[in-house]
Amino acid sequence: MGAAYSSATSAASLYSSYCICFSPSSSPTKSKAPAFSHKSTSNFVSFNSTTNFLQTTHLKKLAKTAAGQHSLSFKCGRVEGMELQKEEASVKPVFDPHNIEPELLQEISYDALVWCSLHGLVVGDRNSQRSGKVPGVGMVHAPVSLLPMSFPSSHWKQACEVAPIFNELVDRVSLDGKFLQESLSRTKKVDAFTSRLLDIHSKMLEMNKKEDIRLGLHRSDYMLDEQTKLLLQIELNTISSSFPGLSCLVSELHRMLLHQFREQLSLDPQRIPKNDAVNGFAEALAKAWSEYNNPRAVIMVVVQPEERNMYDQHWLSTVLKERHHVRTIRKTLAEINAGGELLPDGKLLVAGEAVAVIYFRAGYTPTDYPSELEWRARLLMEQSSAIKCPSISYHLAGTKKIQQELAKPNVLERFLDNKDDVAKVRRCFAGLWSLDDSKIIKDAIERPELYVMKPQREGGGNNIYDDDVKENLLRLQQSGNEEEAAYILMQRIFPAVSPAVLLRDGITYKDQSVSELGVYGAYLRNKTNVIINDHCGYLMRTKVSSSNEGGVAAGFAVLDSIYLV
Repeated sequence: MGAAYSSATSAASLYSSYCICFSPSSSPTKSKAPAFSHKSTSNFVSFNSTTNFLQTTHLKKLAKTAAGQHSLSFKCGRVEGMELQKEEASVKPVFDPHNIEPELLQEISYDALVWCSLHGLVVGDRNSQRSGKVPGVGMVHAPVSLLPMSFPSSHWKQACEVAPIFNELVDRVSLDGKFLQESLSRTKKVDAFTSRLLDIHSKMLEMNKKEDIRLGLHRSDYMLDEQTKLLLQIELNTISSSFPGLSCLVSELHRMLLHQFREQLSLDPQRIPKNDAVNGFAEALAKAWSEYNNPRAVIMVVVQPEERNMYDQHWLSTVLKERHHVRTIRKTLAEINAGGELLPDGKLLVAGEAVAVIYFRAGYTPTDYPSELEWRARLLMEQSSAIKCPSISYHLAGTKKIQQELAKPNVLERFLDNKDDVAKVRRCFAGLWSLDDSKIIKDAIERPELYVMKPQREGGGNNIYDDDVKENLLRLQQSGNEEEAAYILMQRIFPAVSPAVLLRDGITYKDQSVSELGVYGAYLRNKTNVIINDHCGYLMRTKVSSSNEGGVAAGFAVLDSIYLV
């Protein structure tokens, strides 16, 4: 990545020169096959035979674009220096990318691939054995949408405004240990992973362990329901909210392409909101590090042994180092167990390094704990005085079951004092039910296509849809045990279907698609002093409409940005 830049130019200065601001579900699990299925070759373009003309002109165009490009600041849908067109309640494509002439489509795609390669919009290639372990080996451009997706500015503003309320809600829920334990008590009996998390949480309660400095880096994911025209929350991620680095780059890629091909596409690059996620996350981590008050301590990033999304994480570490002068180290749970030491005063040392902040990009899925060694590492970290992002209580506050409990009548009022805040949060809730609701279960068996069955899992690829909902509910009814407590039911959201051009492995695919918006939030407080509570950037993911799941790292979706209408 560094080889693409002048040795005299730092990564942090490149952010300024290109106006790059790097910005939920989740760090990657093992890659699965792409969700794109095309029986006809007419829907994609390969770059093995790109014309000489494109090869000789693309760098001139990129240089001209970078020199003339201007970036305006967007604040929750308000655009400084321009007026948005009349807001509409549903997403209507500004234009149909499937109508782009093949020669122009190939030219845009080629320039997009060059830009991704030069600017670090890359992931590890799943076909390269070492790509998840050794930086710089087996890199490939991140899967992206070639052009941004239309999105109503009114709903963009709504998602930004509610983010700080969700931040505060997570913090208050995390402080109510009894609520967390009681709400998840039935789940604990049938879900071994949740049970282990609750055991650690219970030990912290017994120790009367206080987290005076609390740091949350969240992402609330939404879909815009086409029938109701409501922005409905899919989930709230409180651990390992991934892509704060790469999502910002996608916004810049799209802004560059719209500027460069403005005459042909007639799209305004200023309608793509500025994306500050990586800077917002880095600032929150750096301020937490400062609150810990040990200038020799490091921020420890907890990672999976194989991490093909490492470059998204490295962007964050780079901003911390070059802009905030804070050093990070990367350790797996097994390495933390082997090299971790808890001092009598609560300080955590790992491989001899004092740790101020623990930033989890692993630990959210059962496969991250293949043995007792990894669980010992998690307990060791929770027992320490290091600032956890997230703490065990923040982690539990983001589970599907807690999401469902908060949607019950009068529960939000237990944690939020402001009635307007309660109304704003409740407006985002889709239908959520436990599996002890016989009326809902009956309806879900009769009309399974209207529901999604969710386990207490993160990372994509875990949800149950359509006839599988019916089959699993009937199975659970016949079993007569308490296994149903491991799941919740959620209203299925049906977003508008839009044409898109998706770029993966150097090939463009034309397909019908749906999109999911994630808004990042940062929250930091020291005892009663709230230091940071704000939204900070976004993640847009687009998938083919025939795919139920939406994880980018799991192979279901591509990274995207939004075009405000």
